[in-house]
Amino acid sequence: MSARTSPISRLITIRRAVPRDAKRLTRLVRGSGAYAGKYAAAVAGYRVGPDYIEAHRAFVAVGADEQGGEEAGRVLGFYSLVLDPPELDLLFVGDEAQGRGIGRLLVAHMRSEARAAGLDRVKVVSHPPAEDFYHRTGAVRTGTVLANPPAVPWDRPELEFRLPPE
Repeated sequence: MSARTSPISRLITIRRAVPRDAKRLTRLVRGSGAYAGKYAAAVAGYRVGPDYIEAHRAFVAVGADEQGGEEAGRVLGFYSLVLDPPELDLLFVGDEAQGRGIGRLLVAHMRSEARAAGLDRVKVVSHPPAEDFYHRTGAVRTGTVLANPPAVPWDRPELEFRLPPE
């Protein structure tokens, strides 16, 4: 089943992020359980500002309004695509929304946006625990970005999504 026809895609809407989303996206990054423990310092002061949202192709996954309920209109995850050089800069799914296919849906959307922008590949420097997710969504390992203390005191996998024409 493709992301466009999967049950989760009927429950989720992906829309362009707007400056008023900035605080929600910042909370999502800072509250990520994937960055607990030794990784916490990497996101402790991180800020997704309105200027960032305006400068990049940032998209949010929100609960579909027609479904009603507590997730209607709530931001469940987001990603940011930088076009030059091509890179998936950020991809986060809220802890409470993980395991439901939202990350896969965001990656599929990113790939479509990248192709529409004329890109044939998109780099991602992964948080080490997220590497397997990126492999499962089609990225291939291309190298390692070495630690850069004090900002990032650990090596990170570098991967790439290759985007053949459809």
